[in-house]
Amino acid sequence: MCHRAGCAAPSTFTKRSPRAAPASDVLTRAPLSTTWPPAVASPSGGQDGRDGREPAHVNTSDLSRRALLGTGARLAAGLAAFPIIGCGEAVRSSPDATSTPARRGELTAVSLALDWVPNTNHTGFFVAEQRGWYADEGIRLEVLPYSGTTADTLVAGGRANFGISFQHALTFARASGLPNISVMAILQHASSAIAVHADRDDIRSPADLDGKVYAGFGTPTEVPILTEVIRRAGGRGDFDVVTLQTAAYEALYAGDVDFTIMFATWEGIEAELRNQPVKLMRYQDYDFPDFYQVVLAASEEMLERDADLARRFVRASRRGFEYAMREPDEAAQILIDANEEVFTLPELVVRSARLLASDYYGDADGRFGMQSLERWAPYSRFLFEAGILTDGDGRPVTEEPDWADYFTNGLIA
Repeated sequence: MCHRAGCAAPSTFTKRSPRAAPASDVLTRAPLSTTWPPAVASPSGGQDGRDGREPAHVNTSDLSRRALLGTGARLAAGLAAFPIIGCGEAVRSSPDATSTPARRGELTAVSLALDWVPNTNHTGFFVAEQRGWYADEGIRLEVLPYSGTTADTLVAGGRANFGISFQHALTFARASGLPNISVMAILQHASSAIAVHADRDDIRSPADLDGKVYAGFGTPTEVPILTEVIRRAGGRGDFDVVTLQTAAYEALYAGDVDFTIMFATWEGIEAELRNQPVKLMRYQDYDFPDFYQVVLAASEEMLERDADLARRFVRASRRGFEYAMREPDEAAQILIDANEEVFTLPELVVRSARLLASDYYGDADGRFGMQSLERWAPYSRFLFEAGILTDGDGRPVTEEPDWADYFTNGLIA
């Protein structure tokens, strides 16, 4: 269902193999050297369905889908600049560990759960640590790499003080009864976009995607969003779906499928660097609600218990991202230096950092981190009216939530 009165219900979609190759063949062509199945978010908004195998190694292409899926690779490598602890140790949430102000010469541990391997959505945290701004606030940063449980789950369960989340993921989480709230917008705009190969002259707008084959990732938001974007562009919203996960990119490059979803701030740049240029069609350019692609989540319980510590952490983190806005090249280098084993294409990191700094970090007034009901409500309402939000018992949410409860500017205003 779309959120505008009078629009038709979503079409029924039929999965079929791409025209030029069966799905089984396409699935063998994972990007570059990916050796394990990528994550697939569940309808409840986050749990992944992988089999628990460790990846043999990680390539920059493994950063793909980090925001859309809301889950991450199992990787601890490349975080040598930070203390790394397992999820069972995440907060050490005794009162002395989280709520006692730092005594002279002593720092209070604050844990941050990542959503994926380190990437440019995380730059400000690495900058704040490297430049000593957490220490200035009496904080010792502990980074929790993704290890099979989403950041929203860790935050809600008290196993992480903060977590990298996304507007859709936090909306799913809070609608299901988790006490999470967004305390800072990391990206002010949706960075995801429809991608087609640059040589497809027959596809000039989303309206041209009717009857085409979409290579998807199996998440609950994809089909409703694409249907609505196509309709708002003047099409019917009728297309075929084949779920290929991150193999979708190779399938697109090979011409086996017609379109997929990419992030303008990462895969779009990577495609150009690989001499596989794409045309990107951003959702918001076709009157679809813009949204906060990446946010910082905390639990209301933690904010009530450790309000001063939370304020100090957000202040230092915001300072890091404001530096990344002013000095994207220097910030990118800090991120690379802290994660040398992760980034094999430094140019990709630098170009991504520049694009985020120019178009995504700041709001209309150039401020980092601020959120508004005008931005939050329309997209979350779309998810509600699409019928994909569920409560704690897995039943569809039938009463629209008060979206003002889903975020706060209280720690940065």
